[in-house]
Amino acid sequence: MELIFEKSRPDVPDIYFPAEQPAETRPARDLIPESLRYDRPRDLPSLSELEVVRHVLALCRRQVGIDSTFYPLGSCTMKYNPKINEAVARFPQFAGLHPLQPDETTQGTLQVLYELERGLAQVTGMAEVTLNPLAGAHGELTGLLLIKAYHDSRGDTKRKKILVPDAAHGTNPASAAICNYEVVTIPGTPEGLVDLKGLEAALSDEIAGLMLTNPNTLGLFERDIVKIAKMVHDAGGQLYYDGANLNAILGVARPGDMGFDVVHMNLHKTFSTPHGGGGPGAGPVGVKEHLRPFLPVPWIEKKGERYAISADRPKTIGRVGAFYGNANVLVRAYTYYRKHGRNGLPQVGKHAVLNAAYVLAKLQKTYNRPLGLPCMHEFIIQPTDAMLAKGVRTLHLAKRLIDYGYHPPTIYFPLVVKEAMMIEPTETESKATLDGFVAAMEKIAQEALETPDLVINAPHTSVVGKVDETKAARQLDLRFCACD
Repeated sequence: MELIFEKSRPDVPDIYFPAEQPAETRPARDLIPESLRYDRPRDLPSLSELEVVRHVLALCRRQVGIDSTFYPLGSCTMKYNPKINEAVARFPQFAGLHPLQPDETTQGTLQVLYELERGLAQVTGMAEVTLNPLAGAHGELTGLLLIKAYHDSRGDTKRKKILVPDAAHGTNPASAAICNYEVVTIPGTPEGLVDLKGLEAALSDEIAGLMLTNPNTLGLFERDIVKIAKMVHDAGGQLYYDGANLNAILGVARPGDMGFDVVHMNLHKTFSTPHGGGGPGAGPVGVKEHLRPFLPVPWIEKKGERYAISADRPKTIGRVGAFYGNANVLVRAYTYYRKHGRNGLPQVGKHAVLNAAYVLAKLQKTYNRPLGLPCMHEFIIQPTDAMLAKGVRTLHLAKRLIDYGYHPPTIYFPLVVKEAMMIEPTETESKATLDGFVAAMEKIAQEALETPDLVINAPHTSVVGKVDETKAARQLDLRFCACD
């Protein structure tokens, strides 16, 4: 497909808009300093409006997203983003605000953020929530800084280590390393759960805390979570909840009740705010009472019927962002929270688990199931020995799915399971969609045994066919259009 600059033709008349007005009829131009005016011809493509529209639509058809296809990306919860969220976030009362406006002119937005804090605290079983962090990993960093501040405030400065399970998300050890913690890996059991003996052996007075998500990254609920919490606390450490998988237990179970001291929430996973694209994002952090004094500033306080931004928190870790979070992303999450309400939120977690269990029950007849415990919101399957004998690996299965119109699930993660394919249907998909996905996976399994080359050389219907990933990474062939 040609770039829009390559399609450009000289002197294309635009019949849809009037010609540019003379300078003397545009007084606003006089407000722009001479040094900032752009008087040279713009180096922009020259096409008619119709050609531009067709070009943009052609590009849109090449994109894959949750609005266009089933997106079962395990460990990432690619759930539908309700359009009501977008409509509310675009209200001029929200979208037209500036973060430096006086509090008396932003009372509605402050009330929304204040109520969202309280709602998230109730859902997670925490004493207070801060909306400051700008993404999930940023929330991890904030949570670890809170743990560090807590230990330092007690003079317990020898705690230099963070425990991380071997199947954890990669951001966990990365966030700990940024905080200058030494990362200690905790092994898992053959079932896929935390090895209690390995945890016990790693605990000492040098441990600052354990980072854990529940359900874990393998899609399994840590049945010994209460015992794990006691072991960590008895050693003087803090228990950190990675909220990546909160969607599985939303409204049904609370991290705070399990013994977690601090939790971050990925609003793009659990509360349906946009996911991907580099931001903006939101990663609120909730804490138990003993960590409240260290929360970042600013924070929202309610005085009577009025709301105000405050920075009066003597033991705070300070600012983690320029202002108070990404407000319009938070408005989207608030809309989702209010739309479901307390009675509706439990259905989110229940249906997410039901959908995953349904798909697993279907696919385990055709693919290998490496873990035997009941799954929660996601699960892992593998190619069978017969498929591997034909040369068909997980990568090939995933790329063949593209030909059937589905976005491939997460593959080769977690690393503790060989040839892993992690599937998360989410609660927003219908049984009809799930049945269609299962049928495609079953058909691919049959192809892997009968016509393996068809699968190995996939995809066949995409704009770009099979590529040599190693060559593509090492011998980049990039084109760009430099515009003045």
